[in-house]
Formats: sequence, C-alpha cells, structure tokens
Amino acid sequence: MPGAIIENMSTKKLVVLVLFILVLQVVSIMVGALIAPSPTSAIRYLATKCIDRRKARGWLAPWGSKRCQQIHSFDEPLAQTLDANDIVFAVHVPLPHTEMSPWFQYMLAVLQVDIAFKMVNPIEDDVAITIDAGLAYRDDLTSEWSAKFHSVERRPLRCTFAVAKTYENEGRFYQCDPIPFMELGSVAHKYFLFNLRLPVNDTVNVGIGEVKDIHVVGIHQNGGFTKVWISMKTVFSPWILVMTAWYWHRISLMARPPLLLEKGIFALGIAMTILNVPAEWLSLGFEWTWMLLLEDAQQGVFYSTLFCFWVIFCGEHLMDQSRRNRLSAYWWQVGLVMFGCALLLVFDLSDRNIGGKMQQLPAMPKARRLRYKGIIFRFKFLMLVTLTCAAMTVIFFILNQANEGHWRWGNYTFEVHSAFLTGIYGMWNLYVFTIIFLYAPSHKHGREKSADRQQTDVLEKPDSQEAEPTCGAQGPTEAYRITGKVAEE
Repeated sequence: MPGAIIENMSTKKLVVLVLFILVLQVVSIMVGALIAPSPTSAIRYLATKCIDRRKARGWLAPWGSKRCQQIHSFDEPLAQTLDANDIVFAVHVPLPHTEMSPWFQYMLAVLQVDIAFKMVNPIEDDVAITIDAGLAYRDDLTSEWSAKFHSVERRPLRCTFAVAKTYENEGRFYQCDPIPFMELGSVAHKYFLFNLRLPVNDTVNVGIGEVKDIHVVGIHQNGGFTKVWISMKTVFSPWILVMTAWYWHRISLMARPPLLLEKGIFALGIAMTILNVPAEWLSLGFEWTWMLLLEDAQQGVFYSTLFCFWVIFCGEHLMDQSRRNRLSAYWWQVGLVMFGCALLLVFDLSDRNIGGKMQQLPAMPKARRLRYKGIIFRFKFLMLVTLTCAAMTVIFFILNQANEGHWRWGNYTFEVHSAFLTGIYGMWNLYVFTIIFLYAPSHKHGREKSADRQQTDVLEKPDSQEAEPTCGAQGPTEAYRITGKVAEE
C-alpha cells in the first residue's frame, strides 16, 4: 500500500530507530559535558589611571615599554593637582603573557564603575554617564597601536546605596549595575587597548558622584568550545543536506505534485541545513564583524520555519474532512507564529480531533480498525517526540540558568552549559532527521501486487462518506486518505 515510511515501518524497526536517535542524543550531550570547555570566559580588568595633561589623543598603555604616567589612587598628592579631564582609564586586553585569538569568535565589554558616596557630590536620579572611548589593536608587542574606533557614548547610570546617606557613611561605595559598553563580532587581532575618558564640564557628567575606579569585564567565547562547536556543525551539515536531497528525490519520483506538508518538511530540512553551515571556518581567516548577525539570522530562519511547519503539520492531520493543501489556508496560523502563541493551541486541536476519530474505531471492521490504530499511534508518537524536544529545550535552559558552572563526579568534570548547547543543537538536528526519514515516501509501494491491491480494496472500501477512495501508486499517503486531505488537481 502506498504511503510514508512511518506508515509502513514495523514497531520493532521503530524502536530500533528510537534507540539509535537516543544514542546520538547522549553522544551530543557528552561531547559538550566532557570534551568541550565552558562556552565563554569573563575576565575582569582593573583600568589603570593614566595622566594625559597635553590632551594629545595618543594611545596610553597601562604596561609595556611605553607605559603611561600613572596614579594608583585619587587620594595621592599628585592626583590633587589634576583635573578630571586629565585622567584616562587604560585597559590592555588580554592580561600580560597571553593573547587573543580568532577562535574566540567575539568579544563583549561591560563596564563596572566604583563610585564613592559623598554628601556634597551624590549620584542624582536618572543620570547618564558620558564616556569618550577609543579602541586600538596590534598583533605584536613592539608595533604601534592602530585605531579601531572612537566614539562618545552615553549610558544610563543606575546605582543604589544600601545604607543611610549621612556623613558617617561617606566613602562607602554605591552598588551600580553593569554598563553594556561594546561588542566585537570578530577577534582578528592579538592585543587590544581601551582608552576611556570621563569628560567633565557644566553639562556633561554632572551628578554621577565621585568615580574611584573603572573595571572592564571582557567576555569572549572559549577557543576550545569553538573547535567543538564547528566540528559538530561540520558533521551535521552534510548529513542533513544529504537527507534533505534524498527526501526530495523520493518526492519527485511521485507522479502527483508535492503536498503542502511535504513542501513544509523540505523547507524544514533546508532551514536546518542553513543553520548548520559552518561559516565560522571562514571567520578564522577573515575579519567578518557581522558573524554574530549571521548567526542570529540562521537561528531566526530555522525557528520561524519550524513553527510554521508545526502549524501545517497539525492542520493537515486534523480529521475534519477539510481540504487544506494550500498555504493560504494557514494565513492566520502563520501570522500567529510571529507571536509564538499558536503552537499549543494547534497541538490541542490535533489531539482532540484524533480523540474523536478514536471513538469511531469500535464501529469499523476489524482489519480497518487495526490499520487506523497503527497510523494514529505513529502520528501521536511523532507528536510526542515534538513535544519532548520542546520541553527538553525549556528544561535544559532552566537548569542551565540555575547552574551555569560545572558538576564533578569523581575524577570527571561535566560542563553543564556546554552540554546544554551541544545537546540542544544535536537534538534539533536529530528531530529534523527523524521527520525527514519517517515522512519520506516508502519504497514498499512499488512492491505491491494485484493480490495486495485486492486486499487493500477490501480493507479501504468506505463504509460511508468518511474516507476517500485509494489513489494507486501515485496517490497521497495513507494518513492523507484517512483525514480526507487529497491533493487538489
């Protein structure tokens, strides 16, 4: 009988497939837990207070052969002779005897400001801090610094003071929120230098309190994790690409046009292939600052396609005799995908319709009843896999937020965050593989002989207007005949 692989696969083979998928899922998790390091590193740098009386706009380095003239505290006698505009906060990234690498992929910078409380100079409400910032780079310790960018930025300054604002509490520090400062989409150089100024005049940086120190927290992706991540994408990319091409080849062998659900599965395979493209390999040799934007676009394409596929998948299996084999029939569902609230509703409708069909099974002939039970079981099995993947994504995310460190078991260290990322990435690849494989046209339809067709005619002869006649080797799958979703000519 013509149909998809899921309709012709025996329970034993289905169990074997599930075990195979589970093994690969465990491997994906363990790769992140045991092989990959933590995905990111956050390093705190204390800015050096350099003196710049001439305002020459040269680059001031905190250490090295051309280190700047420094003060360690604003309480020093020398500091008492300086104006606030004479101070440059300098930060060298990374620390001495280390260097940055393109394997780090990106770098984020967050500022943490230490502000002491003074009765005569408190922090005002809804105040903003103005930062005159410059970034330079070089690739060896002897060459001159090259400017990368210069900008004057305003950021809201949100601070709280835990005790009473009295003279007795002067000198205590405010608790200030971190200030998002900068994002680099590519780490193409070995050394970076920040020069930060806090210009002061009658209208700028007034009411920000008494700044004592500035800390720069540099966040970058670990090179070891990048290697594991790119390796996984390199493995999954050709696998899903080949499976997608194989699926469409099976569809193209059918004499009828592809159904909407089949087009949706094909689109899902393409979206997963786009997500799997290991473009990070090229970023190792080129300074592509838009790599973070590319990654966001890849994820956006995949998740939007996935949500649309779920809507179409559920709608095409509603057993209400409606013909929906066109995209325009789903305009409102696809629209709701943008808000992310239609998914559970459609799942619930699917489950209710299947429940209604299940109530009709006792009145059917035994052979047909067994056949329908098998197909409904496989559909509900696939729905269960879908819900499991979605639920595991949420559960893993919550666990990852609750414990961002690592677990120790004897001599083994499990990186929880890395396991979360590699496990979720592997899970959705395996999910797409399962969809493509189980819903590809089965090769068994070519082996059906006249005796089987005669038996099919007997088993599929409609009792009423409930089911459509069979369509031969070129007809739609069994699930479509059950639900009345026959492709319109």
